Amino acid sequence: MQAFENSEQNPGTGAGPGAGPGPAAAAEPAGAGVPRRWRTLWLLGVAQLMLIVDVTVVAVALPAMQADLGLDRAGLAWVASIYALVFGGLMLLGGKAADILGPRRVVLAGLGLFTAASLLAGLAAGPEMLLIARTLQGVGAAAMSPAALSVIARTFTGDELSRALGVWSALGGAGAALGVLMGGVLTAGPGWPWVFYVNVPVGLILLVCLARWIRPLPASGGRVDVAGAALVTAATAAVVYGLVSAGDFGWVSAQTLIPVAAGLIGYALFWQRIRKAAAPLVDPAMLRRRPVLRGLGLIFVATALMISVFFLGSFVLQNLHGFTALETGLAFLPVALGTILGSNLAGRLLPRWGIRAVSVAGLLTAGAGLAAAAGIFSMTVLIVATSVAGFGIGAVFVAAAGSLFSVVQPQEAGVASGALSTFHEFGAAAGVSAVSSISAGLLLPQFAVFAAGYWFAAAVAAAACLAVLVWPRESAAAGVSG
Repeated sequence: MQAFENSEQNPGTGAGPGAGPGPAAAAEPAGAGVPRRWRTLWLLGVAQLMLIVDVTVVAVALPAMQADLGLDRAGLAWVASIYALVFGGLMLLGGKAADILGPRRVVLAGLGLFTAASLLAGLAAGPEMLLIARTLQGVGAAAMSPAALSVIARTFTGDELSRALGVWSALGGAGAALGVLMGGVLTAGPGWPWVFYVNVPVGLILLVCLARWIRPLPASGGRVDVAGAALVTAATAAVVYGLVSAGDFGWVSAQTLIPVAAGLIGYALFWQRIRKAAAPLVDPAMLRRRPVLRGLGLIFVATALMISVFFLGSFVLQNLHGFTALETGLAFLPVALGTILGSNLAGRLLPRWGIRAVSVAGLLTAGAGLAAAAGIFSMTVLIVATSVAGFGIGAVFVAAAGSLFSVVQPQEAGVASGALSTFHEFGAAAGVSAVSSISAGLLLPQFAVFAAGYWFAAAVAAAACLAVLVWPRESAAAGVSG
């Protein structure tokens, strides 16, 4: 990873002065010596895809669930949001558990719990059982996702790591579109329980294969700071809940401001906790590293932009063009393909171009696509433009992970992955809240209403691009350049 950072000092060479193995390479065997590593990567990527799909797959099935289970409005909201709240809130804890216990063990435990909870959700005969199952799905996902990314960061090194991150980001980025499509197909076909049942055979196959092919990785040992974990989990859940509420009630409503304020207070207490605890959940020094902060900022923006594309596009296609939910899911496939292509290309270019150049190119491409979607309205232009935006966003996903892992030690990979995934959830919640607030008349069939949301997203991409350009470069002595 260090090589593609240093390439920014010496473009075209692939490495600058003092280039060498990144932090992970110094402590663990080189990725090139790990058998079946690419097969393992794809299996972990499919598992991550399954977790991301479950964020959006339920949305299309909610009306059928309401009719069968007698869900009231509050119950519907909780079925849709409890998974994301638990998933986002527990990821730092899941990442820390991967560091302490070893990522292989946590991947398998998290995947096993997610699979069992999916079966329970499909069998749910009432709202209570469904909510319990969705909560357990979130717990399993929060354990598996950061642990899986930790396996990747500790298995691949150098140029191979950037390519692996491209594959990981591509599959994760396609999950939202695939979820909408699968939700429509399964709900219209065998019925809503199958949006959960489909996870069971996939999860079991993945469990068997990953148990055979994930190599044991060293565990740091130690114990979890329970107080710190409780603080950060509650704070994250509160902030995500507040951001989601902003889309329904507005940014200055009590439903938004109270949970966000509570979350920020929780984070302040968490910061004091990790500064004083003997074994903190997160090393404060890691959070002060500029590449880590840049990576967290990039993943926040990239996820917000991606969710905005799907959120706005769903309303445009269905309210203005009369698409069904299934047709909308099919229309999003080019966007998913664009994300996959952008992520893979960025993974190959990152060692040569460096993180700054890939980030800027990705954000400019995303901004151009979003501006085209806002300024030139037709169904064809909308799909092409948002696919271009997806291509750029996919590149930013890879740059975000590359920036963070360029300065992360092996024993920190799990908690660093958890932090990256947490900001992914923040970005998703903030993106939906922002564009729904900007497009205040979202349910009205007028393109001007939707165009405002697209223009806002394009402006965010431009502002993020400027921030990347002025972001201070790391000194050569620090091992990475800006």
